[in-house]
Amino acid sequence: MVCGIYKLILFALILLLVPTWAQAQSASDFYKDRTVYLQIGSGSGGGYDIIGRIFARFIGTYIAGIPKVVPQNIPGGGSLAMANNFANITPRDGSVFGIFNTGMILTPLLTPSVVKYDPRKFKFIGSPAREAHVLIAWHTAPVVNLDDVFKQEIIVGASAPGGALFDYPLLANQLLGTKFRVVNGYRSSHESRLAMERGEVHALAGHSWGTVKSDFADDMARGRIRVIAAFGMQKHHDLQNIPLFPIGKSEEERQLFNLMYSRQITGRPFMTPPDVPDDRVDALRKAFDETVKDKAFLNEAEKLNVDIDPVSYVELERLVTELYAIPRPILDRMQNILQAER
Repeated sequence: MVCGIYKLILFALILLLVPTWAQAQSASDFYKDRTVYLQIGSGSGGGYDIIGRIFARFIGTYIAGIPKVVPQNIPGGGSLAMANNFANITPRDGSVFGIFNTGMILTPLLTPSVVKYDPRKFKFIGSPAREAHVLIAWHTAPVVNLDDVFKQEIIVGASAPGGALFDYPLLANQLLGTKFRVVNGYRSSHESRLAMERGEVHALAGHSWGTVKSDFADDMARGRIRVIAAFGMQKHHDLQNIPLFPIGKSEEERQLFNLMYSRQITGRPFMTPPDVPDDRVDALRKAFDETVKDKAFLNEAEKLNVDIDPVSYVELERLVTELYAIPRPILDRMQNILQAER
């Protein structure tokens, strides 16, 4: 009987020590012969998917221990589903990291009712590039220039609250007087494009310029898709001849647009769940930095019209700190605007 009790105690001690031993492994030992999942917060076939899969092909070479990196799509709500998973059920050992929608960092500030995460607890790795957003329309749609969106209803497709395709047109309606009607539920740029082709929606208001260049290059060359206008506080270097949406008439309105467009700095951020050991986060950050300098990677990105102009994890962390220090009245006004349009 006594011997049995000792065995139970010994077994319990072993169970307690297993996670401690796993945490004590070096990053190189942890990643050696391991499969790591690079989760992509959108459906297959879109711009996020393209970028995520390019990284998955190259980044494993630069991670200590040289693990196998497997891309895995987690669609739903403009990366909302993946962000909620990261905060609650995704492993926190460094075996999973992900690429998120540009708006994921802002969603808890602008639409807190739909989130179960705090982006300040995630570990930033970096972002491939800053982002620009545009209004694109199908060639048969009743919108030819920027003036048209102020004159008649324009039906635009979106994924879910928190994404630029959802939030940008709502803010423009309230502050600028545009006449967008948002239809959400499209899980990828491929689905959105098909919706335009079928006539379900006229346009996409706030689509990533990087995605447009990579996914819709042929449609633009054939004149099937038109770039009508751009969103942002200043013009992107690719879009100098494209008109920019107004940014309001008052200082408060300009603050609201600046808040909304801050996601353009974050681009498409890579990050891990909370509580991943620091040395494994460092290993992923170093691998990211080496990947975006790899000539073969850069050549592949260029062939697919993917911009690479990296944003460091330090800059991403600084931006998040600034965003979460924004005065409450500004955030309340933005929340009221977005809620009023739903």
